[in-house]
Amino acid sequence: MQNTLGDLNNHLFAQLERLSDEDIKGEELKEEINRAAAVNGIASKIIENASLVLQAQKLMDNRVSADTNIPKMLEG
Repeated sequence: MQNTLGDLNNHLFAQLERLSDEDIKGEELKEEINRAAAVNGIASKIIENASLVLQAQKLMDNRVSADTNIPKMLEG
């Protein structure tokens, strides 16, 4: 399975559309709200992980290499 942040975005908007459905009422609405809360929790973790990966990549891009290149953030 190869999901992307774009897929997550689409899934979140689909969930929002289900919650916006005015025909859903009562127990079905409660189930959808619970599902949305679960999706939100998982989505938050995925976004936190993606942010961590991005931060790590930025650190790797800006590190001093063994051949003594000046880090990109200190150049010019």
